[in-house]
Amino acid sequence: MDKIDELLTRGVENIYPNRESLEKVLRSGKKLRLYQGFDPSMPSLHLGNLVGVQKLCQFQELGHEVIFLIGDFTGMIGDPTDKSATRQMLTLEKTTENAKTWVSQIDKILQFDGPNPVKIMRNSDWNNKLNFEDVIKLASNFTLQQMIERDFFQERIKAGKPIFLHEFLYPLVQGYDSVAMNVDLEVGGNDQMFNLMAGRTLMASLKHKEKFCLTTKLLVDNAGSKVGKTAGNALFLAATPNDLFGGIMSFPDEVLGSAFELLTKIPMERVPTSGHPMELKKQLAHEIVSELHSNDEADRAQENFEKTFQKREVGEAQEIKAESVEDLISKGIVASRSEWKRLVDQGAVELDGNIIKVSNELKPGTYRIGKKIFVKIR
Repeated sequence: MDKIDELLTRGVENIYPNRESLEKVLRSGKKLRLYQGFDPSMPSLHLGNLVGVQKLCQFQELGHEVIFLIGDFTGMIGDPTDKSATRQMLTLEKTTENAKTWVSQIDKILQFDGPNPVKIMRNSDWNNKLNFEDVIKLASNFTLQQMIERDFFQERIKAGKPIFLHEFLYPLVQGYDSVAMNVDLEVGGNDQMFNLMAGRTLMASLKHKEKFCLTTKLLVDNAGSKVGKTAGNALFLAATPNDLFGGIMSFPDEVLGSAFELLTKIPMERVPTSGHPMELKKQLAHEIVSELHSNDEADRAQENFEKTFQKREVGEAQEIKAESVEDLISKGIVASRSEWKRLVDQGAVELDGNIIKVSNELKPGTYRIGKKIFVKIR
């Protein structure tokens, strides 16, 4: 498999209009201008974002012009895709703050300097300049039927849950990103298909240009639930090597093959296809921590995991300053307040060896959160 074959197959779900057209352009030697957008709804990228980051890395290594788009404007709206309720709107100040450390989380994978650096852009730079007339003209390219027929909107209607008009504007605004940056291709998760195709529609209408769309596979378990991405089980890239390693060790066995394909740079011919799940998870966790941090830190994280969970010795606790549960969320220790409450209710949180009963307070001491996270709070 050559690099273009790998680019077009590894972790790829669909290519629009088709693979043959995109492959022809790539083999012609033309360098494409492409991007993927990431909405800063939280202070850290998560492991699900790593799928797109790895795909952008493949394009960069082939010399294409890659844009890492921070969706600080779209992040204010919040992508309604697959959401059973309306997302809380954020301020531009909040989305800007959330994305503050994103580049440092992935700069071991994407190159932001050198001869062909990844460009960082923010969609507030052009979306803030649109007036109401502009928005109406953009909206004229879509029908209400297109928007309302999406499965998750239909589910809300059946459940009697509200759908607010601003949620219909999300794909329109994301689609306009392609026009503003005049790209040749957009990368996104397969659950983002509708939003990517909105950009394809606007490119054809406003630029009279075809935009390729490449969607990546999702890391899901046998029940179809996203692994390492959704709020209930998110693994944040800002987490310590120890916490990241331990979180990956909790992956369901059935996702290991996909995880090697989607989250690592290991050549496909070297991706293990058999072996004991525990050892495969260690290999996977070590590879991901190495790529995001360093090989030495991955070695230490594996050693800590083996001491803590396989030999049941006391683990190495991360020391942090925190005054509230929100501080734990912002540092990537837990995904949300609801997850923290669930863990406390299940008796899965200990403070200095004692199970805590109250979920709305935080005291100094050493916490064991679940089975894999040790935190010393000062």
